[in-house]
Amino acid sequence: MFDIHHEVHPVDDDQPVHRTVLCLTDFGAVPDSDGDAQPAMRRAIEAAGRLEGPVLLDCPQGCYHFYPDAALRVPYYITNTASEEELPDVTKTAGLLLKGRRQLTLDGNGSLFLFHGKQTMLILDGCTDMEIRNLHLDYVQPTVAEMTVEQCGADFCEVTVHPDSRYELIGGRLDWTGEGWRFRGGPMQVYVPVQNITWRTDNWLAEARLVEVIGPHSLRFSFGFRPDVAPGTVLQVRDGIRDQAGIFITESSGVTLQNTGVHFMHGLGIVGQFSRDLVFRQLDLSPRSETGRTVAGFADFIHLSGCRGQLLIEDSRFSGAHDDAINVHGTYLRIAGRPAGNTLKVRFMHPQSYGFMAFHTGDEIEFVRAESLTAYAVSRVAGVRQLNPRELELTLEGPVPPGIGGNDVIENVTWTPEVEIRGNVFSRIPTRGILATTRRRTVIADNVFERMQMSAILVAADAESWYESGAVRDMTITGNTFIACGSSEAPVIHIAPEKKEADSGAPVHRNIRIEHNLFETGDTPVLSARSTEGLTFRHNRVVVAATDAGDRNREMDKDKDKSMDEERFSSLEKAIRLTACSEVDLRENSFCIEEQ
Repeated sequence: MFDIHHEVHPVDDDQPVHRTVLCLTDFGAVPDSDGDAQPAMRRAIEAAGRLEGPVLLDCPQGCYHFYPDAALRVPYYITNTASEEELPDVTKTAGLLLKGRRQLTLDGNGSLFLFHGKQTMLILDGCTDMEIRNLHLDYVQPTVAEMTVEQCGADFCEVTVHPDSRYELIGGRLDWTGEGWRFRGGPMQVYVPVQNITWRTDNWLAEARLVEVIGPHSLRFSFGFRPDVAPGTVLQVRDGIRDQAGIFITESSGVTLQNTGVHFMHGLGIVGQFSRDLVFRQLDLSPRSETGRTVAGFADFIHLSGCRGQLLIEDSRFSGAHDDAINVHGTYLRIAGRPAGNTLKVRFMHPQSYGFMAFHTGDEIEFVRAESLTAYAVSRVAGVRQLNPRELELTLEGPVPPGIGGNDVIENVTWTPEVEIRGNVFSRIPTRGILATTRRRTVIADNVFERMQMSAILVAADAESWYESGAVRDMTITGNTFIACGSSEAPVIHIAPEKKEADSGAPVHRNIRIEHNLFETGDTPVLSARSTEGLTFRHNRVVVAATDAGDRNREMDKDKDKSMDEERFSSLEKAIRLTACSEVDLRENSFCIEEQ
């Protein structure tokens, strides 16, 4: 048996709410032990599901371990993860599975949940009014191997391997190993602590002729070339297959993650898929300082696809990813056939996104030209049938419009969200800070972006590569600080719909306001925009410094870049690039050059 008690607390309208309280330890969990908390957690979640009204699942403070042996195996198609060729089996290992739950709060009281092996740490499937708070999630052994360079010579490099990274030497070849997994080779990143910069690079470790153990956690790599890397640099290596996610929220509504640290995620990060009204507040997406690790994410940190309602991400820290910090988008599906006058066959096109139900009865859709990314017809879905994981058959309320092009796509415009991303700090990100493509109101405000290797903010949309929709109609970027972000090829703010021809008479994006921001840059354009109508860039301060993204790019490609003096912008006009844009307002900005 387990004890139940009730508490009464006021809500915003001062009306009392009665909530049943369950304690995790009453179901057999023992904090600060090596025992598996998975069975106890499952019993507690099942008990909460049998109760009426709001339930608080209280976890006494401590450390709890979750092993894969007792975890549930459940099939899920998750956007932007692995293709059929990479991973035919879509089964996920669910550390905590919340399915069909309502009005449940999981309070960790500052506890640490440690996961073993490869697991999707938390899945919320078909849940309503849920809150996860005061909790830390981490891996015992992350699937990204880390090592610090001690010295390099003419044909060798010696490193100290992080204690949480394990390896085996087989015939002078190196395998990285863990609980139930191993890999050899894979993508690599470089982290320079003194500059707080992370970037992607070729995995030249995989080219070693010989790997030798020279001491405890110490390896010597021998090459046919001289490694160009300084002592103190941290090398990060991982497999390339996104076979799990960190947290998966699917077909749920009213989900809040608050005051929660997520310190490592294998595969894609926190994924919201066809869910509505999601809140991420006071998250710490960075390594726990006591671990000495530098990586918190195997790929993106937060990835929201096909969501609707209000999406709020605020007062959070994003540091140590292996891909973008935040990505919010929909999915274009290509029109693959017209079986009847009111019926369409549509197909998922990108290898890593497929299998999920991308439309529902009653959803509004737009027909979009692949070449111009402009909409030319609207309809509504009367019925949906899945033909196979790649293809869906849609019955429309009216006839299919005439004149469909061979590569045209459709977008589900019902499942598009309002987005607010406010008060966050982004650092040690090798790619972009925020990608956002939604037609509804978007506010990106009061954030700090430090040394993004690509654009701090990217507004794209494409129907030829990732098939990430759609057109922006109302975006405000205000009060942000951009510190040495981007490169000459990746402007700080990049509005770049992927279309073959830019035509100011057929804009893709509209009504984008960039105001009251601080840009600290050098030879990096602060703004590049294409095919945008109603673009405002006002009341911004641009400070051109002698050391910026261009300097670190020169470290990686000395022959490509010119000197700082030759490349540094001399006016705001030279730091802005516009192509096929209309109704542009570039007034009342300040520009200064900061000398050493």
